[in-house]
Parts: sequence; structure tokens; C-alpha cells
Amino acid sequence: MKSDAPVFIRCFKCNTQLQVPPGGKRLCACGAWVSADQPAVVAEAEPTLAVGEVGKWPKIEGDLSAIERLNDGYRRIKKEFNKAIVGQERVIEELLIAIFARGHCLLVGVPGLAKTLMIRTLADALNLSFSRIQFTPDLMPSDITGTEVLQEDKSTGQRLFKFLHGPLFSNVILADEINRTPPKTQAALLEAMQERQVTVGGTRHKLPDPFFVLATQNPIEQEGTYPLPEAQQDRFMFNVVVDYPEEEEEFKIVEMTTTTSVPEIDRVLSATDILEMQDIVRKVPVAPYVIRYAMKFTRLTRKEKGEVPAFIRDYVTWGAGPRATQNLVLGAKARAVLHGRYYVSCEDIRAVANPVLRHRIITNFNAEAEGIKPDDIVRRLAEIIPRDPNEEILARGKAAVGAVAM
Repeated sequence: MKSDAPVFIRCFKCNTQLQVPPGGKRLCACGAWVSADQPAVVAEAEPTLAVGEVGKWPKIEGDLSAIERLNDGYRRIKKEFNKAIVGQERVIEELLIAIFARGHCLLVGVPGLAKTLMIRTLADALNLSFSRIQFTPDLMPSDITGTEVLQEDKSTGQRLFKFLHGPLFSNVILADEINRTPPKTQAALLEAMQERQVTVGGTRHKLPDPFFVLATQNPIEQEGTYPLPEAQQDRFMFNVVVDYPEEEEEFKIVEMTTTTSVPEIDRVLSATDILEMQDIVRKVPVAPYVIRYAMKFTRLTRKEKGEVPAFIRDYVTWGAGPRATQNLVLGAKARAVLHGRYYVSCEDIRAVANPVLRHRIITNFNAEAEGIKPDDIVRRLAEIIPRDPNEEILARGKAAVGAVAM
């Protein structure tokens, strides 16, 4: 009797071990197809991990098996999210992409859309330490980074300075209403977000790893706020727009939140798992034409550099910098892995283009007068940038199969 268990096959080109389903084949990262008909090197599949078991992942052989494990972890996290959050599938996916790509997120949405609950649920599902910082006009930098206090050593009688850690020393930081605090306190996050450390009293203090800043912002009330400068917005990998729920989703939200039941979130991944998966995302190969495809999105927004479309000259004051291209590629890598693929496509670049570019494209008065948003500019760029010919052939093939099925 033929077994249905997957087997491990060694790639004939790069010698990597791949998990291949019986009778099937799998694309290796080197570009070669590995078939199950080849001699197997391992006869049994990896053991599975029950939900809630943290730090007990089975050992893996090769990065491709690790990608499958990351994809499985992604499904488990979404399952835990659905216990507390109704809908918002796009927002949840973008949050997880940013985390596995080692980035930070700025969530923009009106009050009452569960932005804070999403971040809290994420920290619980990932078994990470969590701190919520409510940004207010009187908040000082030392209130979030920590401060040095003078203490007396009772054994020696000497007075020494001791550093007291602030709320910034956690894995997941919720910077609630970040635009309500003055620029000097906002700037205290810059070193933490970029260098994963803070400097107090001339001494550097490393922050825990992994470290994510998930900030929220209210877009409808600007009185008494301090808009984030462009340099600080650029530190956020994604600008995630949280929109109103659909009618049926809102019904489920009201039904679920007006009872006494409280969802219990299982801890799916540990900090060690997250760090390992971040390394896996960085190792995903990207074809040169995909990198150039991502570069076109950013370079075409710079109206002072080379030939750009007419609508860029009409509506854009300042375009995106090289960090945008880096985040496009990293976000596309994470998205491909979360969807169980071992390669990055132009579709992945387009999927993360809006959250990466919407806070890096500065529009002018003409765009504001005509109601043109950065998302509209990104959409028009996606329409004019040439796509991969193989992608177009695949799309036509899918359309033809759909037409035959109908």
C-alpha cells in the first residue's frame, strides 16, 4: 500500500533537502524542480505541533522546510486572531508581514475599530512581552525610555546611579495616538526603532529582541496634535489603514462583545521562533527582475530624477526614498513565505505597495484639491509599470480555465 506521508528529496542541483508530497514535485529555491520519483533521503514527515505548545517546534532540515513551518505558524496565528477580531483580514496579514520582515507599523483609523485590541491579541498569540504607552502632550522622553536614579548601596554606603527601564523595554510596543505627544518625545522612538537600543546618560541599553513598535493614529482630529515628521514616518515599514467593518462583520462584533464571554488566546509562537522566522524571510531568494520591478515603484515617484509620468509631476511634491524599495522587497518576501511560496513574484510587490508607499509619497495642493490620495498614485503606477510576461501568460491561462468552467 502506498503511503500518503510526505518525503524528503535532495535537490540534484543545490543538494538541499525538500519536503515533497507523494507523486508530486516542488520548486527549489535554486530554480530546479524536485520530483517525488527521485530517491528519498528521509522516509517520514516532521511531527506536528499542537496549538498552544510554545518552544517545542520540531527540528528542521533546510530553509524550505522552515518556510513550511512559518506558513503553518501564520495559519495558527490567524486562527487565534479570529477568536477576538472579526474581519480585518488585510490588516492582520499586513501586521504579520511587517513583524516577520522585522519592521514597524503605523495603524491609521478612526476610534473604535479595535486597533488596540489587534495589537494586544498579537502580543498574546506570539507569547511576547507587551507595553502600552498612551502618548499625551505632557509625556517626556524619559517616561518611555527610562531614567537613571541615585540609590545608596546599604552594604558599602556608596551612592550609585541605577537605570530604571521604561515601558520601551518590551517586545511589542503599542504607541497609542503617537501624534498627540510633542516632537521631542516622538524623536525618542527614532533610535529605538532603527537601532533597537536607547542611550541614557551616555550609556547604551539594548532593547529586547524581537522588538516591534505598532503605533496608532487618529486621522480625523488634528487639533492639538503633532504630525509625525517625514523622517520618522519613514522609519515605519507599513502605514496600515484600518477601515470600517462590513455589515455582517459589525453584526458579529456587536454579538460577540456584548456578552460575558472572553476569548482565550493560545500562545502559538515564542520569541525564539519569531527570530528564527525573521532570518528565514531574509534568506528567501529574489530574482533581479522582481527587484527592478520594485525599484520602478519608488523611482517613478521622484519627479526631479529622470522621466516620470505626467500625473507624478502634477500631484507629487516629494517621492519615496531607497528605504521604500528595501521595504517593498522585504514585505514581498514575507508575504510569499506566509502564503507558502519559496519565491517572490511581482504580485507580492504590488500587494505591499500601498502600505509601504502611502506615507512616503508627499502630495501637493493640486492632489488635495482633486481628492487624489497616495493610494491612487500607487494604483496608477501599478497600471503603467510593465509586468513580468510569464505572470501575464499565467493570468490569461487562469482566465481561460475559469471561462471553460463556467
